[in-house]
Amino acid sequence: MADTAIELRVVAKERAAEDVVALTLARPDGGRLPDWTPGAHIDLVLPNGLTRQYSLCGDRWDARTYRVGVLREPGGRGGSAFVHDDLAVGDPVGIGGPRNNFRLVPSERYLFIAGGIGITPLLPMVRQAEMLGADWRLLYGGRTRSSMAFLDELEPHGAKVTVVPQDEQGLLDLGTYLADEDPATKVYCCGPAPLLEAVEGRCAGWRPGLLRTERFVARENGAVRDEPFEVELKRTGVTVTVPPGRSVLDAAGDAGVSVLSSCRQGLCGTCETAVLDGVPDHRDSILDDDEREAGDCMFVCVSRSRGERLVLDL
Repeated sequence: MADTAIELRVVAKERAAEDVVALTLARPDGGRLPDWTPGAHIDLVLPNGLTRQYSLCGDRWDARTYRVGVLREPGGRGGSAFVHDDLAVGDPVGIGGPRNNFRLVPSERYLFIAGGIGITPLLPMVRQAEMLGADWRLLYGGRTRSSMAFLDELEPHGAKVTVVPQDEQGLLDLGTYLADEDPATKVYCCGPAPLLEAVEGRCAGWRPGLLRTERFVARENGAVRDEPFEVELKRTGVTVTVPPGRSVLDAAGDAGVSVLSSCRQGLCGTCETAVLDGVPDHRDSILDDDEREAGDCMFVCVSRSRGERLVLDL
């Protein structure tokens, strides 16, 4: 990852809420950064060698800075602790991307539902919907008001934003907001797994495409097949065997075929690979039901094969 990253510097580090810091990143020469769209994330390559994914939550029309919000996760793998405790203004960081698995599509109306740090990818969506004159609402929940980031930026939107601190008002009232399917409303939700599962339950049976979710933690996927299978790497002419407990990504790497990857959890989309033949066993947290059914791509860090053989465009 670090070999392909753009080198940036931390130009600002600010407290956005209790246990949340906002980082502003820029090129050392102040040059232009790659364009991005609402819902995009970057791979952040930290000075200690760790790589983590964070949603871009700044102004997409600012071509010279990126902003991300980072929640301290006491039970995490060390990335957020490093950002909070050690990363300082002026430090170098690498970035990969941006990539977008959570795109904002045109709609007459939007309902945005955020839980905690899940507000980060929705902030640029709110700005885009407002700029386009779309009808939108944001339902934003968190443990406490002090733990909810970027409330000051949302305040000017007035009644379009409903803020629900759990210690004051309880859980989000999903029943009211998701009572009926509305073909003209797209629902975007990001937050902890219980919130996503509750929203998905409320929207079960709705027509495809009305609900889009993004996860920060990989979903539990039932295994279809854990037996060994063969993968033909079409472009290189190599065939590898993928044993139980080993990923396609690792098996290809053992054969000298390098695939760019980052999260290794089926969350970031870096290792997306075209499927030329065979039926993948999708175990990612990115593809929707239609994309899984199409079976023309897979994320080789986690997904496997439903049959004895796959042919991949590698």
